Amino acid sequence: MTTFLRDTATVFSREFKPAVREPAGLLFEMGQPLLFLFLFGSQLDGAVGSSWQWFVPGILVMMCLTGPLSAGYTLLVELIGGSMERMLVTPLSRTAMLVGRAMKAVVVLLAQAVLIVLLALPLGFVLHPAGVLAGLAQLLVFSVGLGSLSFVLAIKSAPSGTLFYVVSQSVLFPLLLLSGVLLPMETAPGWLRVLGHLNPVTYLVDAQRALFSGNLADPSVLYGTAATCAIAAIGLYLGNRAMRKGV
Repeated sequence: MTTFLRDTATVFSREFKPAVREPAGLLFEMGQPLLFLFLFGSQLDGAVGSSWQWFVPGILVMMCLTGPLSAGYTLLVELIGGSMERMLVTPLSRTAMLVGRAMKAVVVLLAQAVLIVLLALPLGFVLHPAGVLAGLAQLLVFSVGLGSLSFVLAIKSAPSGTLFYVVSQSVLFPLLLLSGVLLPMETAPGWLRVLGHLNPVTYLVDAQRALFSGNLADPSVLYGTAATCAIAAIGLYLGNRAMRKGV
């Protein structure tokens, strides 16, 4: 366990240092979420009750999808360039390679989420500390699973990388639109609502909105937690397997 933790810390440090050296890149990634927050969120005032309690969790879920889902890109670049092969000849644990990379995406997401919440406070967002902490914890678990699935996709896409771009972009927007992140699904046609119920991200979105409103005992929290843990377990299992056998 000590060796695994040391290897994980080594991989995390290797992945995180470039992000620290170029903080402008992290801010650039937040351009779209901030645009939605300030321009789109204001237009929902009165349309969905407490608009900011409804909209801020949706923005965080959107960030949780776009960031970790694209986390495999750096792995894909290393696989194509050959630098990953040099890492594989080291005694580093391959599971640690997966977890360390996933933790980098988690830390970045956490920093961005905290910034979004702070910027939303002057706009009318009401802070429920316990709910926000529980919601962020749920998002971090989800991002670990989704990031691991992104690594699996990157491994399967090498050496061309075409499969990674096609699948990631084809999956991202349906997951977003069918989860009710930006607009309430209650007003959608019946067939869209059915598809929304088949989307695991829908349950995460509902749980986030309940938690950020301070409703920790809402049934949607249980469903969202179950969906989140299932995705995390599947992602870590497939990611670990791919990292051990597929690279």
